[in-house]
Amino acid sequence: MPVTLHVDGRTVEVVDETTTLLAVLRDQLAIRSVKDGCSPQGQCGCCTVLVDGVARVACVTPVRRLSGRQVTTVDGLDPEVAARWAEAFAAAGASQCGFCSPGIILRLVAEADKPSPNPAQALLAHLCRCTGWQPIVEAFGLATGSAAGVVPGDGQPVSLPATAVRDLEAAARRAELEGGVPQQVGPAVALGRGGFADDGAPADALVAVPDGSGGWMTAASLADARRAAGKVQGRRTTVAPPHPIDVPPGSWDVVLQTSWVDPGYLETDASWCVPGGEPAGVLGNGGAFGGKLASPVAEEARKLAASTGRPVRLLWSREDVVANGPKRPPIAAGVDLPARRVVARVARTAAVAERMQAGFAAAIEAAVAVGALRPGTGPPELVLEEVDVAGPPTSVALRAAGWAEGVVLGSTLWERAVPVRQPAGGTATCTIGPDGAIAVEVDAGEVLDEVVLRSYCIGAVHMAASWVSAECLTVSAEGTVQDLTVRSLGVLRAVDLPPVRWSAHPGAPEAGPLAVSDAVFAVTAAAVWAGHDRAPSWPTRRPLR
Repeated sequence: MPVTLHVDGRTVEVVDETTTLLAVLRDQLAIRSVKDGCSPQGQCGCCTVLVDGVARVACVTPVRRLSGRQVTTVDGLDPEVAARWAEAFAAAGASQCGFCSPGIILRLVAEADKPSPNPAQALLAHLCRCTGWQPIVEAFGLATGSAAGVVPGDGQPVSLPATAVRDLEAAARRAELEGGVPQQVGPAVALGRGGFADDGAPADALVAVPDGSGGWMTAASLADARRAAGKVQGRRTTVAPPHPIDVPPGSWDVVLQTSWVDPGYLETDASWCVPGGEPAGVLGNGGAFGGKLASPVAEEARKLAASTGRPVRLLWSREDVVANGPKRPPIAAGVDLPARRVVARVARTAAVAERMQAGFAAAIEAAVAVGALRPGTGPPELVLEEVDVAGPPTSVALRAAGWAEGVVLGSTLWERAVPVRQPAGGTATCTIGPDGAIAVEVDAGEVLDEVVLRSYCIGAVHMAASWVSAECLTVSAEGTVQDLTVRSLGVLRAVDLPPVRWSAHPGAPEAGPLAVSDAVFAVTAAAVWAGHDRAPSWPTRRPLR
C-alpha cells in the first residue's frame, strides 16, 4: 500500500512501505544532506531528520510509520534558521569534514525549543570524530544565545569572528595542513555540502556492495544490493577484549598494553565511476585521519564500471569498514625507570619501528631541552621488537600512529609535562588541572585561522583522551573483528569529556604555518595516561571528569 508523506514542503508517495526513510531521502529523492554513517545501525546520528518537529534517526525509521507526517531535513529548514546554525558552526569550528553536522544541527534545532536545553545530553545520539564535541556545544550557544552553550569550567560563551570577517582561504590552508588533504571551510560544510564521494553518484548507477566472498554484488539500488548480498547487521560482542600482545618479560616499573583501535571516521568508504572515467575520490571533504589512504573501493569502482559498461556506485557498509579498515598497531611495553630503558613489542607494520623511535626521541629531546628528564643510570633507550599478530590490517597512516606511541613511552621518563614537537611541525604541551580540565598550549607557527586551528586541537584532545580511556575492539584469536557497530568503537561522548582550555603562542614569522594537532594528540595521550596513574592497559576505563 503506498505511503504518502511530506518532505521539505513537497508531498511524496512511496510505493515500497518496507523501505526506510533514509533510503527514500537519499536514493529516491536525492537529498544528499542526509548522511549514512552506520549502514544502518541507528547509532551515529548522521541521518537525523525532524519528523513533525521531533528528531528521528532516518536509517531505522520505516516509512510505513510516517503516513501523512512532515519530514524536515536541513535543506527544508527556514533559510534564515539554516543560515544562523551554519554560521554558528563555522564560527565555532564545530564542523570539520561536515559529514555528521547536518544531523547534529537538526537535533540541536529541536533541542533549542525545549524549556531547559542541554546540548551535550542531546549529542548522546550522535558521533563526531573531528571536533571533540566542545565546539559543537559552543555553536549551540552562538546560534541560540543560550547559556547552555557555555562549556562548564570555561567561564564564558565562545566569542569567535563571524565568517564574513574571516579569510576562509587561509582557514582551508590550516585545515589541509592539519588534516593532510584538501578541505573546504565555511557555513555550507555544516549543511553537508562539503562534497562527499557518494553524494555525486549518477542516479542511474548500478550499486555494488561486498558479497561476503571477496567479490561484489550489484543491483539497481543500495537496498537491493544489500539484500542480495545477504548483509548481516553488525553486532557488539559481549566477549571482553583481550590485549593481543604480551608484555616483554622483565622486572618493570611501568607496563602498557594497548588494544585494537579503529580510526572511527564516519563517512564510510565509497566511490563511483563511469566506464572509461576516473573514480570519485574516496576522501571526500577530509582525510579520515589516514584511514582511507589505502582504500580499495575507488579502483574496484573503476573495474566494475569497465566490466559492466555502466556507471557503478560502490559502497562499504559500517561493518565492512570496521572489519577491513586499518587499525593502530597495538603495542605492549615495559619500562625500567632507574635504567631509563623501555622494551616494547608492536604489531608488525610497515615503518612502525622508525615512527616509534622518532616519537621516543622527540619525547626525550623535549624533556632534555627544559631540564625535565628523569635521572637514571644510562641514556634513555627504546628497544623494539615487531611481532606477528592475527587481526585486521594495521597502518602508520592513521593519526600519528607509531610516533604518538613512542612519545607516550618516552613520557614515562619525564618529571613534568614538556612541549613536544611533531615531525616538521609545531609544538604542543598538555596539562590536566585540579578540576580535570585539559589545558593545551601550542606553537603552530603562522596561525592562518584561529578557529580551525583551535577546532583541530580540541578534536585531537578528544581523540587522544578517548584512545587512552575508552576505545578498543574485540578481535578473536583467529584475527576476526567481533565488534562491528559504531558504538563498539568506544568513542567518548560529549558528556564524558572535560573542558578543554586552548591557547596558541605566535610563532616566528619566518617559520610559516606548522601542523600541530598530531603533537596535541600525543601529549594529551601522555597526560591522560599519567593522570590515570599510568594504568597498565588501555583503555583504562577510568572517567575523565
